[in-house]
Amino acid sequence: MKSCGIVVEYNPLHNGHIYHIQEARKLTESDCMIAVMSGNFMQRGEPAILDKFSRTEAALQAGVDLVVELPFLYAVQHADLFAKGAVAILDTLGADHLVFGSEDGTIDAFRQAQLKRTQKKEEFDEILKQSLEQGLSYPEASRSAYENIGINSTLDLQSPNNILGFAYLRAAEQLHANIQVDTIPRIKADYHDESITGPIASATSIRSARLRDQAESIKQAVPESTYAALQDLEQLHSWEDYFPLLRYLILTHTPEMLRKIQGMDEGLEYRFKRYIQQSGSFEQFLTHVKTKRYTWTRLQRVCVYLLTNSHKQFVTEWLDNKQLPYIRILGMSKAGRAFLSSKKKQLEVPLFTQLKDNSHPVADLELQASDAYYSTLAPAAAAAARKQEISPPKFI
Repeated sequence: MKSCGIVVEYNPLHNGHIYHIQEARKLTESDCMIAVMSGNFMQRGEPAILDKFSRTEAALQAGVDLVVELPFLYAVQHADLFAKGAVAILDTLGADHLVFGSEDGTIDAFRQAQLKRTQKKEEFDEILKQSLEQGLSYPEASRSAYENIGINSTLDLQSPNNILGFAYLRAAEQLHANIQVDTIPRIKADYHDESITGPIASATSIRSARLRDQAESIKQAVPESTYAALQDLEQLHSWEDYFPLLRYLILTHTPEMLRKIQGMDEGLEYRFKRYIQQSGSFEQFLTHVKTKRYTWTRLQRVCVYLLTNSHKQFVTEWLDNKQLPYIRILGMSKAGRAFLSSKKKQLEVPLFTQLKDNSHPVADLELQASDAYYSTLAPAAAAAARKQEISPPKFI
């Protein structure tokens, strides 16, 4: 079977995502579409508005054949580590293609940029180091380094999807992945658009509309499965829901305890302790802590690590591991099951169809993240949601 991988979050799945699935299948003439999907926390350090099982079902209804979870270990990371985890999963599964959506829309500019990045690696690394020492954030330092070696003249690396696309191409090269990377252009809605103006809208605008109870505007931009899930949701997942828990953790942790949390570097623990006392909301807290060096996204990720008790020693140890910890299946169609059956005996890592306590250290971290995510729900709802972790994958 010819297969094509896509890397997704579906927060939530909308009409633009369906276009991506359909165009990627058409471009690669694939029999099986594989989605590597983030779990309950997103790459930018946000809780997903819908849990991963609701999003898996929406993906299967939209034409995806196999939904595989991107472990929390990789999912809440900067672009390079996020891409490394996703590409490693697709390569291990034996996917033939990886197709991403981008503002640029053609793969040539990405390939040229990657070639130049490889050729000028030492110069890039030196400029990056100097920029970080001058107090720039990592995204700003990277942008400066790319500009200095001439990449931004051929590829806009300020747009989120181009950044991730470039990271996929780099990861495929670094991992020596036997996978062809390609891209299709994103249509109409910009990543950061905050209003819905037609059938193609950004996930940001859809989440914003749902939080404001503007159901009718959402309906035109999402498939029926997503609309129904958003309407049935008893409690939305947003950072404000978790702020009381976060505040408690910061207040009751000493600076030494906070310093053990992933991402809590360069004295950031003292800023957390200082500003939590005068903050009445998550947005207010991050506004106080944010600086030129500490971006909003970086701070959100640190808050996720604190909420999930992710220690830097553990995270670093497993990120340095050269092999994937496991592959976890969230859902599949008949075509997805057939593809998996053809590849199962060749897999060099464990294949999980459900997570159990003590099945793997990285899986235990995944369960911690799920427990944190469901902690704001009523006990019965939280227990029912957690039960899905140890249930078989969704199948259509």
